[in-house]
Amino acid sequence: MTIGRAVLKDRTDIQRLLEQVCRVHADIRPDLFIDGRRKYTDDELKALIEDDKRPIFAAYDDDGSLVGYCFTVMEEHNGFNEPPHRTLYIDDLCVDEAARGAHIGRALYDHVRNWAREQGFYNITLHVWEHNDRAKAFYDAMGMQIQLYGMEEIL
Repeated sequence: MTIGRAVLKDRTDIQRLLEQVCRVHADIRPDLFIDGRRKYTDDELKALIEDDKRPIFAAYDDDGSLVGYCFTVMEEHNGFNEPPHRTLYIDDLCVDEAARGAHIGRALYDHVRNWAREQGFYNITLHVWEHNDRAKAFYDAMGMQIQLYGMEEIL
């Protein structure tokens, strides 16, 4: 397996994996997610792949097929009541359903973590939807800890 920045030729495979993520979210929160909808248009995804402030990392198996991705966003924090620091936000991490169980997610997360350290980021953050127990267990196993709780009241 190799891991590197996603390239434009990966768009079709990334869209396929984004559909898998959409199904998971739609199962958990059908009030907020519609199964079968795309998160990004092809043009939006192209722009993201080319955006150096939002690097997308891709995992490829030995035959070069894309088997996972990790969308990230670089955040600069220069607030009044916090010391300046940079956060790498993981917007989305997915391993193809057909390739799960082969530790691709761990390898992808480790790659992103090492890259973030090399780039001088202070921390990595992400959000996990309540009831997405597999994702929570995965990130717990990666050593992540709860930073804050997001709460809602549905009206």
